[in-house]
Amino acid sequence: MERHRETRRLKVALAISSVYFLAELIAGFLTNSLALLSDAGHMFSDIAAMALSLFAFQIARRPATDNSTYGYHRVEILAALFNGLALWLIVGVIFTAAYNRLFSPPEVASRGMIVVAVIGLVVNIAAGVILYDPHHHSLNLRGAFLHVVSDAVGSLGAIAAGLIMLLTGWYLADPLISIFIGVLILFSSWNLITESLSILMQSVPREIRLDEVRDTIEAVEGVAKVHDLHVWAVTSGVFTLSAHAVVENGGDFHEVLNGIEGILRRRFNIEHTTIQLEVENQEETEFKGF
Repeated sequence: MERHRETRRLKVALAISSVYFLAELIAGFLTNSLALLSDAGHMFSDIAAMALSLFAFQIARRPATDNSTYGYHRVEILAALFNGLALWLIVGVIFTAAYNRLFSPPEVASRGMIVVAVIGLVVNIAAGVILYDPHHHSLNLRGAFLHVVSDAVGSLGAIAAGLIMLLTGWYLADPLISIFIGVLILFSSWNLITESLSILMQSVPREIRLDEVRDTIEAVEGVAKVHDLHVWAVTSGVFTLSAHAVVENGGDFHEVLNGIEGILRRRFNIEHTTIQLEVENQEETEFKGF
């Protein structure tokens, strides 16, 4: 149900962004504004990001198979990583175009540029509002949301550049603000890329502290200690844990296992667990090499 709601919101945001992209692209050529063309290019990346996110949601719904026992949830993370890298590629294009204009900035139709940029800002705010709530729960949607936010920043930059050029005739503002927009995009996408790589490398999720998980399990009645503890994320918000728990002599394995699984579910939202229970004396013997 949650994924269905997210998919519907993505479709609405995608439709709004697609209509405006065509208008901004045409306006960028007519006004000769690099800031507008850069923003249009970024808007196209928004469209691609949201389309990719929709595709990832569809693939992730496929059931697990014998070859893909966890299903296809990681497709969402790959989509998020691709979106982050796409932002960096766009920044490279913006920087190249801006550099070429720094030494001989052309005249820009500032009034038309401002009007189009204001409309673009409104469109991006609308798309951002649509994606704001679900982006907290999905790294895939966070990638699409960051595209929209950074594009809104681009629209603000285009408005600022247009006002400067309109009031002062200083056309160097166009490439300079384009460079500034590019730097902001780099910063905004950094966490998206690093978090995507972290999940793909099966690192401990940033929401979870491994020491705290270990202490929580060892606090369960009947547990002597825990070793070989691993926690990772299959996708955003879907955590998996595997561990060996040493049960005190006389401990009830069934109660201990239920206690561990229950506390992990309630406290850390870890639903998928693989816990091997060991008898205390047996575990000590194994470590002695017998």
